[in-house]
Amino acid sequence: MIRRAKIAALAAATAALGGCSLPGAAQPPAATQPPTATKPPEGTQPPAAPPPTKLQQAQATHEYPSAPPPPEHVKTAAAQAQQAVASFATAYINWNAANVSTRMQALAAGSIGQARSAMALAAAQTAGDYELKRGGVANSGVVEAVAPLPGHRDEYVVVTRERTTATNSAAYQGLRPAWHVAVAGVTQLTGGGGWVVSRWQPEN
Repeated sequence: MIRRAKIAALAAATAALGGCSLPGAAQPPAATQPPTATKPPEGTQPPAAPPPTKLQQAQATHEYPSAPPPPEHVKTAAAQAQQAVASFATAYINWNAANVSTRMQALAAGSIGQARSAMALAAAQTAGDYELKRGGVANSGVVEAVAPLPGHRDEYVVVTRERTTATNSAAYQGLRPAWHVAVAGVTQLTGGGGWVVSRWQPEN
């Protein structure tokens, strides 16, 4: 009977404790709340994004940002726009194999913009043209007309009559003079200065 009474007392104690844990037993982890984002104080602006790099600008605009080219200078300029065009055209169409590269260099130095780039390229190409020199090729002609291009400010139509010959080749034998047309653009130098050719485009 005493043993049964002890068992009954233990059972009652266990029921009273229910789900209580023993001291020192592992406790289940307490539920935690996710951290909340801190907000900037009222009236403050978020930090500005860094400016895009040149590579990022190039990828977005397909143009690589670069410094503007240095200003171009010429030693002499014509008093009138048509005079600048006629002088340029005369030098452009009269040359021989020995002096063509030098003449193109002089035209580059006396012009600006696209015309300067085109003449510099022509000077480089003719300087290394072996066939031109071996054949003794030469070109001569006269400027027949210089007239404003309708609807295009500071642009002119240039009409020339030219003949190409060769002293050491039959390639141009019997070739008659031919008519050629080009379009020239001019620019007046700052401060009311003279006129220089800034664009040269042969059309045939």
